[in-house]
Amino acid sequence: MLMIHSPVLLAEVINLMNIEPSGHYIDATFGRGGHSKAILEKLGPRGSVTAFDRDPEAVAIAHKLSRVDSRLRVMHSQFSKMGESSDLVAGNIDGVLFDLGLSSPQVDDSARGFSFRFDGPLDMRMNPDDAVSAKDWLNSASEKDISDVLWKYGEERASRKIAKVIVKERK
Repeated sequence: MLMIHSPVLLAEVINLMNIEPSGHYIDATFGRGGHSKAILEKLGPRGSVTAFDRDPEAVAIAHKLSRVDSRLRVMHSQFSKMGESSDLVAGNIDGVLFDLGLSSPQVDDSARGFSFRFDGPLDMRMNPDDAVSAKDWLNSASEKDISDVLWKYGEERASRKIAKVIVKERK
């Protein structure tokens, strides 16, 4: 049996997408497949979904779903690269869905390095094959770069103090 995650506000999202039965849709962040499966259920035999994900676990789930439903095409890639696919550039796209953020399987798996609840390596890569883990980056980044990232992406008011402590402790 293929386990598919049920996203929050799924019915509302699918309703707002106004799915055309013969349309072509992009799920830019496949995750665990809940949105893709719901879109596929609204499509007719000529409709299709192209799903992107960086996470090898998500891609494996997407491939399992594509073996069950050939209207799903799987791209192990960052969604920022979708413009490099010639058929997608042609403009025959009826809708694109971006469900940004982490999925609970990523947070719940301590080995992925995203968890606040479980001890594990500080990794935080969507694709574990990418070059630099969070640990490697923190051990090589300048104090200013660390502070800037904490401020810009974490909206952390104490970013300078935290960066200073990180740099001091890594010595």
